[in-house]
Amino acid sequence: MFNTVSGRMAERNEAFGALAARDALSASARALVAAVAACASLVGCASSSDVVATSKPNTYTVAASATGGRLAWARAHEQAMNEARDYCERRGMQISVTTETVSGVQGMTEHGSSMSFECHPKF
Repeated sequence: MFNTVSGRMAERNEAFGALAARDALSASARALVAAVAACASLVGCASSSDVVATSKPNTYTVAASATGGRLAWARAHEQAMNEARDYCERRGMQISVTTETVSGVQGMTEHGSSMSFECHPKF
């Protein structure tokens, strides 16, 4: 004997279970997005100035800064190096760093790298 009422109850329970699972997934997805955003804010990012020519021929300067964490100085250095390297490579030359000054030593403060470099012909 088939009981249609209990069959419908089972279908409703399954539907409620599916909704609960979807809501739990949505909550965990929201938590994951929030965690990724929090980590990204701690990592920070780097930015740089334009390359500027100095009074010496083929000698230029560039500055970069980064925030967030103990290794922000490394991101600032890398950003300055990339800008300098790209600048010379666009001219068919290679970079030669003459001086670099770094600033910022505490975590969660802005760290900086100011670099002077020359562009020389590739060998």
